[in-house]
Amino acid sequence: MLVAACAGRIGPAASTASNLNGSITVFAASSLTDAVSRIGADFERAHSGVMVHFTFAGSSTLAAQIEQGAIGDVFASADQPTMQKLVQAGLVSGAPLVFARNHLQIVVARGNPEHISGLADLSRAGLVVVLCAPAVPCGRYAGQALERAAVTVRPASQEADVKAVVSKVALGEADAGIVYVTDVKAAGTTVQGVDIPARFNVTADYPIAVLKDSQNAALARAFIRFVLADGQQNLARDGFAAP
Repeated sequence: MLVAACAGRIGPAASTASNLNGSITVFAASSLTDAVSRIGADFERAHSGVMVHFTFAGSSTLAAQIEQGAIGDVFASADQPTMQKLVQAGLVSGAPLVFARNHLQIVVARGNPEHISGLADLSRAGLVVVLCAPAVPCGRYAGQALERAAVTVRPASQEADVKAVVSKVALGEADAGIVYVTDVKAAGTTVQGVDIPARFNVTADYPIAVLKDSQNAALARAFIRFVLADGQQNLARDGFAAP
């Protein structure tokens, strides 16, 4: 099943504010933490009595939890292959919709003390580089970018999500890593980013869908519609591109 474009439908027309009630749990990729948390707060303000709970982690970790029976209502992934695994397993209701896009950036310590200017520098002897694990979308994307640039990197560690990579660089435990543009921006002045040229970079499509076993599918669908409309401003604020 192909992931639908942002303009696609997710079922019946949105419920009105007066008949939305209860709560939902949203499983979302860790790179969405700040933006989606704000979207959730806005959604709650727009619909009195509604509550949105979040679980943030690497997309592959969240998908594994859902496959193992974790109860939730919405899944927002940082890549399409992870979402498609759940679609093929019959764990998603309806067609997933792409609601945001992201790109990669090299994250370095503030001031760029190692003078890293591009992907080729990451193979430099003595440089401590950390990446996301290959099973995680950011790790797979990083591998694709390095392959395009014909650069071989032996990471000091492979982390479970992008937040862990940024944290190691910010704490001085690593010299550099490859993460999303949005994660560098979210880290503020603790780190800085080095751009990756478009010919090497990777576009990450972020799909979102209602989970088949949702206990409140109407509210889940309304939340997704909110993400696709009102939520776009929050996503853009954090550096996400529109689908």
